[in-house]
Amino acid sequence: MVTGAASGIGRALAVALERAGAHLALVDVNEQALAVTRELVGQAARVTLHRVDVSDEAAMHRLADDVLAAHGHVELLVNNAGVAVVGTFDEQPTEEMRWLMGINFWGVVYGCKAFLPHLLRADEGHIVNVSSIFGIVGTPMHSSYCASKFAVRGLSESLRAELASTTVGVTSVHPGGIATNIARDGRYQGEARHKRERAVATFAKLWPPERVAAATLRGVRRNAQRVLVAPEAHLLDALQRVSPELLGLTLGKSWRRLL
Repeated sequence: MVTGAASGIGRALAVALERAGAHLALVDVNEQALAVTRELVGQAARVTLHRVDVSDEAAMHRLADDVLAAHGHVELLVNNAGVAVVGTFDEQPTEEMRWLMGINFWGVVYGCKAFLPHLLRADEGHIVNVSSIFGIVGTPMHSSYCASKFAVRGLSESLRAELASTTVGVTSVHPGGIATNIARDGRYQGEARHKRERAVATFAKLWPPERVAAATLRGVRRNAQRVLVAPEAHLLDALQRVSPELLGLTLGKSWRRLL
């Protein structure tokens, strides 16, 4: 079961999972793009499409019922759906922050709540929660996004510890710069800031989402606690461990040059 499967990492995971022999329940709010994902996966797998807003708790529990009715069981849950709000903390309206947290964090909580009982009944199961390198390093202009992704990492690590004696594993995934729609479709505070973010994304090295999909499946197979994807993710994680104060100072100075 993969949320946010209509594009980017979710779509790449759907294709990779089908190639690995999995049947699929694909979830997104964008039905048209979800249908494109369906065309990209092979015909051998049983694939069901589900238009669901992951921030709706009742809808997520109905989704679990629908998936079990269609497939009989579930062994892998991938909470991938995510959105972005960009701007300084004082510029970000609290309603925008609530919208983001509803998808990025509460969507993960609802996915785990709805599907964990079924995963525990399977011979073995696994939960993948897609966080970000911004769930390890706090960066300017992304306070709400970082807050949500830090929360996803904390939830994942706590849940993993609770489930250590069961047959269910938990992995958090922390990509670096990946070529997805999240930057393009993010909610920006001011057109000038939007243009600047797009320019940064244009000139930055972005990695294909297939790289995240491959690394995620390797992480699931070895029951990894954390999967870092892309060189910058490994670099920032290392710098955060060595000197978080110096890293924060450097990031702050670098971003101020773009203001």
